[in-house]
Amino acid sequence: MLDKKKIHILLVEDDPNLGSLLMEYLEVKGFQVTLERDGEAGWKRFKKGGHHFIILDVMMPKKDGFTLAREIRKADSSLPILFLTAKTMKEDTLEGFRAGGDDYMTKPFSMEELLMRIEAILKRSMPEKTQIQSGPMEIGSFLFDPDIHLLKGDKTELKLTTKESQLLQLLVQHKNEVLDRQEALLKIWGDDTYHNGRSMDVYITKLRKHLREDDTLEIVNVHGQGFRLLERV
Repeated sequence: MLDKKKIHILLVEDDPNLGSLLMEYLEVKGFQVTLERDGEAGWKRFKKGGHHFIILDVMMPKKDGFTLAREIRKADSSLPILFLTAKTMKEDTLEGFRAGGDDYMTKPFSMEELLMRIEAILKRSMPEKTQIQSGPMEIGSFLFDPDIHLLKGDKTELKLTTKESQLLQLLVQHKNEVLDRQEALLKIWGDDTYHNGRSMDVYITKLRKHLREDDTLEIVNVHGQGFRLLERV
């Protein structure tokens, strides 16, 4: 079951009345919502990370919704995106899906239908085993609690830094799969600059040292892509 209090929606809508109305409605329904008024502001907010669902108006100043969606998709291939638009042409709808959208609603629309579509997309994109985790989780012989940045093993108990904890949590969520380097940089550091990339490499090295007492765990580099946390059975 979805815990809406842990779902953070980024809403980018330039109509001040509709934007405020949508934000208030979704907050009443239990979501956390951040509202931005144009595409550039939406991109800057996205880079700060922490979002689980994106709602984009299509026609916006500074940067349109399709362009913003493509930029988001380059950084995160799985984050759900829903478009809101006054456009009704079939080609516009297809353009939305080509830009990486998961759904498309034409104005005017009912709030109830919007809510149902958001919930349906979240259930598809966040199956029970991968929904946002809170509280302790097992990693090999370790117990990791991201809420208090604690990593406890059979022989050690470590208080992680915030970035160590965030990076380890992403690796766990992608366990035995590739964690995209750019995705991690944008979600944790907010930008994928060279300096931030070097900083992340340092944190990866630290995490390897923290996990080395369990020889079933290994963080490996995937050339040109990112990192993979392997857990051998």
